[in-house]
Amino acid sequence: MVIGSALLVAACGNGTATGSPDRTPASPGAPGESSHPPPASSEPTAEPSTGAPGAGGSAAPSTGPGESAAASPGAGGAGAAACTGSDENRSFFASMAAAVDWPVYCPVLPAGWFVESGQYRLADGGRLEIVYRGPQRTRIQLDEGAFCTIQGGCVPPGQDVATTAFDGQDGQLVALDDGSWAVALDREASLSWLLIATGLDEATARSIAAGLVMVGG
Repeated sequence: MVIGSALLVAACGNGTATGSPDRTPASPGAPGESSHPPPASSEPTAEPSTGAPGAGGSAAPSTGPGESAAASPGAGGAGAAACTGSDENRSFFASMAAAVDWPVYCPVLPAGWFVESGQYRLADGGRLEIVYRGPQRTRIQLDEGAFCTIQGGCVPPGQDVATTAFDGQDGQLVALDDGSWAVALDREASLSWLLIATGLDEATARSIAAGLVMVGG
């Protein structure tokens, strides 16, 4: 998966940076760089380390819970200003959208949510993964692009429930065996999108999927 590749590059080529995801901003990677978000630590941090060129980049954790989704002057990309998180988080989405020819989506979340980690790779069609943490240990993971090579899609085990909105499209709502909810779009295609909501009820998971914003594509 993406995370494993990014961590391997960093481990082989550079020292890793450490820091507290909910307190330490850092600049996101740009196309042509490979990096990974810093692991949690109580110590201050430097910027994420950079590995081999051409792989992708990472999203800096936002500065803390309740980070606003205000417009970012330097983010660029249609819709990027609406993305929840810091300016660096919005720039992360805008950079990916500018580098691939498929739609890139970001969530618009209420106060109390922040970016925990995020990364993308441009190789093999391009793929993106970003994780948000919310109140009371809630969690959202969003995977996009050519992230899945498994026939039938990469949705965790569960039961298909209904069709539900994914931005303005018809996604598949899945009640996962662990109690989480997933909304999948084109899950058996070479390019697909998957949102997994943990610790949230069905109505909230549907609302978040329906409220996704297209950054570019």
